[in-house]
Amino acid sequence: MAWDEAPFLEAGEKLRGLLKEVKRVIVGQDQLLERMLVALLARGHLLIEGVPGLAKTLAVKTLAEALGGSFKRIQFTPDLVPADLLGTRVYNPKDGEFRTELGPIFAHLLLADEINRAPAKVQSALLEAMQERQVTLGKETYPLPRPFLVLATQNPIESEGTYPLPEAQLDRFLLKVVVDYPAFHEELEIVRRMTTGEEIRVAKALSLEELLELSRLADRVYVHPKVAEHAVALVQATRDLEKVGLKELRPYVAFGASPRASLALVQGAKALALVRGRAHALPEDVRDLFLDALRHRLVLSYQALAEGVDQEAILKAVLDRFPPPFVPLHDPYGDARSPLGPPGA
Repeated sequence: MAWDEAPFLEAGEKLRGLLKEVKRVIVGQDQLLERMLVALLARGHLLIEGVPGLAKTLAVKTLAEALGGSFKRIQFTPDLVPADLLGTRVYNPKDGEFRTELGPIFAHLLLADEINRAPAKVQSALLEAMQERQVTLGKETYPLPRPFLVLATQNPIESEGTYPLPEAQLDRFLLKVVVDYPAFHEELEIVRRMTTGEEIRVAKALSLEELLELSRLADRVYVHPKVAEHAVALVQATRDLEKVGLKELRPYVAFGASPRASLALVQGAKALALVRGRAHALPEDVRDLFLDALRHRLVLSYQALAEGVDQEAILKAVLDRFPPPFVPLHDPYGDARSPLGPPGA
């Protein structure tokens, strides 16, 4: 079957144009911005860990402006209740009826700042809305906007007064991105831009309708059976480290990653391939997302915590055990009968 790659090349150009517009404001943070696009295209959500002052809020706000979408920011605190997030029903004494006041969750891009500072009931309300893409108030159900991306942040340097997310809730996030400090030249550019007194206006680079169309196009990105097998093999290795020759790391892992990790890797690889202007995913796409897709899904043992062994070290060891498979470039679509092959094959 003939497979037209032109729409995918054009989509890559559009997405790179969107990133270029966002980078007029945001210096560095290339990985964060790319992962935000991956989450949007794959209809997932991001958990971001980083110290304050790394432009996480500005990145989401700028992306919303470049898409023409709505942006809301919620500072999670211990006294927050679900109604502050979802909305509530308010009694109107004039007509003796209740009216619905929708909460700030009804936005295209939502920044949940320091999500681990809110109690479990609020976290559950947010994560349920993320999963179901709807909110129920009273007897009415209200669909959330499309697209809908939650960017939840955690502060790694402060644990007092926090409510860590349970593993079952962490598993709902497509990716977890760790944001580091900028390089010297990047920080110098940040200082230059932020001290001129000039406000940089972001132009609308992509409409929400175009983004939804690109999301549907990402679903059509072909995943070669060998690429899918590579993703599943990497995930399953975290559940049986002895089997892949990492017996020494077995005491450090209490539970390996769930099948949601395999789904996140394949869905994310398809979206990443589209961002990079390809109609097919490569093993490198899977490997590039491996740490982001699994670092929050690996449950460490008390021994690992006591000895200072973190998820990154274990995942990198697993990645080293599995070299990328060879996928023939002359036949990128491989077996057209594969369920992951081109639609209509």
